[in-house]
Amino acid sequence: MCVGVPMQVVSVDGDFAMTEVDGVKREASLMMLDQEVKVGDFVIVHAGFAISKLDEEEARATLELMREVYSPELMG
Repeated sequence: MCVGVPMQVVSVDGDFAMTEVDGVKREASLMMLDQEVKVGDFVIVHAGFAISKLDEEEARATLELMREVYSPELMG
């Protein structure tokens, strides 16, 4: 299964952003987005691409649910 993950933008360099969640950093291409992305924004990262921009409240709620679903206790 492939999962897009909400990640926060920590830097932008042209068409690429460095994103981070829970201490994990990933570079993501911004080429698929038609919106401006700036440091502090949240994006959904999938297969190396930022595929959608979302607001902070939605990103944090999604991350909380993902942490519950993918917790080591449930993945057992």
